[in-house]
Amino acid sequence: MDKIPLTRTGHSALSGELKTLKSVERPAVIRAIAEAREHGDLSENAEYHAAREKQSFIEGRVKELEGILSRAEVIDPAKLKGAIKFGATVKLVDEDTDEEKTYQIVGEAEADIEHGLLNIKSPLARALIGKEEGDSVEVRTPGGEKSYEVLSIAYI
Repeated sequence: MDKIPLTRTGHSALSGELKTLKSVERPAVIRAIAEAREHGDLSENAEYHAAREKQSFIEGRVKELEGILSRAEVIDPAKLKGAIKFGATVKLVDEDTDEEKTYQIVGEAEADIEHGLLNIKSPLARALIGKEEGDSVEVRTPGGEKSYEVLSIAYI
């Protein structure tokens, strides 16, 4: 099986989510199912069906997280340096709009573009890998071609 790269922060977040699902969410949904069963006829019991659906979601997410964490390779970006690679925090400027953006290149399981966590498999991250400060990068996005200049690279 392939290793899944994660930052230490990403690994902690996924471990915390798994712990919450197992110790808080799972027992709560089990109680909700038991309570709904007490209301009688299950075929027309919306509370029962909603609780079973939520249980199914929780169990699926638990299995997904356990799979990710069992194959995780935790990489500490603070021990890295040089050209852009996994874990780098990169400050870019859009060469057309002069808008500055900062992203950290992270694993697929912890990516969240809204919080500046860029999936290593994304077109932008793939284009950035191996670049140095001052380099220009051309990226084909769904919105068309974009050009960025690398302003800084940090490993924190």
